[in-house]
Amino acid sequence: MSGSGAGDANTPDELAGLTPEQAEQLRAEWSRELARVEDEIATLRTVLQSKIRQSSDLKRKLGITVWKEITEDVNQGLKNVKESQVYQKTESVIKTTAEKTTSILGGITAGVSNKLGQMRNSESFRSIEERVGSAYENVKGKVASRSNSTQSFDEALRDASRGASGATSPTIPEHKPLP
Repeated sequence: MSGSGAGDANTPDELAGLTPEQAEQLRAEWSRELARVEDEIATLRTVLQSKIRQSSDLKRKLGITVWKEITEDVNQGLKNVKESQVYQKTESVIKTTAEKTTSILGGITAGVSNKLGQMRNSESFRSIEERVGSAYENVKGKVASRSNSTQSFDEALRDASRGASGATSPTIPEHKPLP
């Protein structure tokens, strides 16, 4: 019996120092206990399967489906997340950031609108607006007066632009802000 000797490397500490007969008795006792525990496990599995079937029948009778259980679990999980401090702090930071961003964008929009209003009221813009309006009227007048002629709208437009090109338009320096 070389496998059950006290000096064997595979011998558990409980067998160390026992005679081979005592070690064999202890192993036999362990084997009986293992068989008893495995029988209990098999019995518990049978009872558990019975209880699972009973639970499933009751859930079916109550109208509780797997989908409903999953939905309730997910909803509870979301509720737990929303109630957590991390979520609350993150939501607060996002809300503050959104408010600041809206404020900044509102300021930028107001500034651009203000500048466009200033530009529209400037002399340069009014001068350009008047020239475009008079060029349009000239082209319109020429087309209307020559409606029986063979001149096209494009030709009349070119003629009007040649007449307007002699006039100089004011320049707006790029490096200076609008008044």
